Amino acid sequence: MDWDKLRIFHAVAEAGSFTHAGEVLNLSQSAVSRQISSLEESLNVALFHRHARGLILTEQGELLYRTAHEVFSKLAMAEAQLAESKDRPKGQLKVTATQAFGSSWLTPCLLEFIDLYPDVEVDLVLEDRELDLSMREADVAIRMAPPRQPELIQRHLMTVHLNIYAAPAYLKRHGIPKVPEDLDQHRIIVYGNDTRPPVEDMDWLLVAGTRKDKPRRPILKVNSVYAILRAVQSGLGLASLPEFMVSEGTSLVRVLPELQGPRIDAYFVYPEELRNSKRIQVFRDFLLRKVAEGRMQG
Repeated sequence: MDWDKLRIFHAVAEAGSFTHAGEVLNLSQSAVSRQISSLEESLNVALFHRHARGLILTEQGELLYRTAHEVFSKLAMAEAQLAESKDRPKGQLKVTATQAFGSSWLTPCLLEFIDLYPDVEVDLVLEDRELDLSMREADVAIRMAPPRQPELIQRHLMTVHLNIYAAPAYLKRHGIPKVPEDLDQHRIIVYGNDTRPPVEDMDWLLVAGTRKDKPRRPILKVNSVYAILRAVQSGLGLASLPEFMVSEGTSLVRVLPELQGPRIDAYFVYPEELRNSKRIQVFRDFLLRKVAEGRMQG
């Protein structure tokens, strides 16, 4: 089977159209279409149902796609292992984390890591959705829940608490809630349920201390934890925020300290194939040390 045609087929199956696959491969739409037709002729099967709205894999196409996906995944892993320096960590390290954790906790740590390991090229991808590590969308991930994908190694990194915070200006204007029921009279900012939040029960403030027949209505929904922080800082309302986002340098006030939100367990996750990667080993150990230092200072 022709590797070039198989690579093009895999890209088309991922993209769902000849045009989008051509953009990824830097080929014309007609060139991509010709290669797929040639592959179908050589195999004597149709791999796609062609529709006006795009392409759908046939049953035979699904079989070939699953096999090609696995092959290209293993090749990508092999490439990473071959590129690994035997003595000094070197090469690209693609890390994915949630927007909030990546921007508030992880990014400020990177100066020290890059000074320690200047030959490691850190590529930080901040996404609240889970990237596919098996397809090398990233080398490692920091996840706010145990990974669901098989064949991933996980190492517990830290436990994060969600607390309630407000700006002094907001509390001066609206008063300080004394008991959970007081939240009924306050402006509450939440993540909302239109998109999948980075952690479960992100909007627990809407039900804490309420009767089931009287749910609270938020003053604002915004699908970014960092944007929630900025809204709280502006005095718009109060919200549940991870404790790592509210450093000692901020002026935010914790309210109702006896009311704790869900605990979030953060995990350092990477594929089994990269178990022996020096880049991943030193990055994992560095993060564990930074977490331990934070605990000692706290």
